[in-house]
Amino acid sequence: MSGNRWAFLAVACAALVLSLSTWFSATAVMPELVARWSLGPSEAAWLTNGVQAGFVIGALASSVLGLPDRLHPNRLMAGAAALAGASTLILLLEPGPAAAIAARLVTGIALAGVYPPAIRLMATWFLRGRGLALGCLIGALTLGSALPHLVRGVGEVLDWRLVIVAAGLFSLTAAPIFGLALREGPHPFGRAGRVDLRQTLSILRNRPVMAANLGYFGHMWELYAMWGWFLAWARAASEAGLGLGNLSLLTFAVLAAGAPGCVLGGLLSDRIGRCRTTALALGVSGCCALGIGLAWSGPAWLLVGLALLWGLAVVADSAQFSAAVTELSPPHLVGSALAFQMGVGFALTIFTIWALPLLAGIIGWRWVFLALVPGPFLGAWSMLALRRMPEAAGMAHGMR
Repeated sequence: MSGNRWAFLAVACAALVLSLSTWFSATAVMPELVARWSLGPSEAAWLTNGVQAGFVIGALASSVLGLPDRLHPNRLMAGAAALAGASTLILLLEPGPAAAIAARLVTGIALAGVYPPAIRLMATWFLRGRGLALGCLIGALTLGSALPHLVRGVGEVLDWRLVIVAAGLFSLTAAPIFGLALREGPHPFGRAGRVDLRQTLSILRNRPVMAANLGYFGHMWELYAMWGWFLAWARAASEAGLGLGNLSLLTFAVLAAGAPGCVLGGLLSDRIGRCRTTALALGVSGCCALGIGLAWSGPAWLLVGLALLWGLAVVADSAQFSAAVTELSPPHLVGSALAFQMGVGFALTIFTIWALPLLAGIIGWRWVFLALVPGPFLGAWSMLALRRMPEAAGMAHGMR
């Protein structure tokens, strides 16, 4: 059984990398879309934010309806991955800004049927080592999110459509993997019955779960705004005189650095606890957001090194908030609690993704990431508060 669970984890991670490549597919070719479609700053931001908003709609609807706790997760993920791939390929038709944003909204709704159920599914395979397992899953999500930048960086001389085609086909390939190669493990959470809106209220009244959620919300205040706008920030730094080479490959490297960060976070959390691990990662990440503007003038190795450290730390804690919810929630509400956590967390990202380019227009790109600093530090405070609660004793602290 131990060998089976790691094999299932590897398959799930591969499928997650493929399906999540749709998330930043439009963002990776944003300069081309802005020029080709004559997009304004607000329309450009919403090509990224459309996915965020769709994910919020999908995740909160799933939580209220209890879909992750009522449906077979592998079937839900298969259908959602197929929809994400199809809605991404619609961009090839160049339907115009409004229709393109609507397609991105559908992509986000679909991805809400992939990501939270994947966390719930793999948690049924792991009691021991759950932090590491979920860290690997979020590492896969991170690689998938970074993948369009790699395709763009390697194929800069090729048409922008290559990135869109690759992301769409990757997600369509993931659909049968989810549907045919995955199933629930030997530690199922059980299934919810009929739709009951009081389930969401019970999540809100659960103090330890909400403490973990607040930590996650602080983390999300920072994460997707950094991921979404790092390419623009690096381009502005390069244009200011700091030669940074291939900016798409640099952005891929910064985002992809989060994959080993997630694995490291999983290893640490299973040894020193979820609360300490998340507080440490949030603190390092917040310090990077605070200091990266100082490296704007170079040398280049300093800026790149700090950016890679930030990329590693900014997502290293992400899986542990989900792991905490699986351990603190009533078993029959785990899927709904995860969807609620992610729905609200991603709602925050809509604001920060929208606000950062507007703020950059006022103060310039150099110092714009200072707006992200409060999130990780408030998140660290909430996780340390959770550590003092009696219920935290039920979370993994030294389990392997």
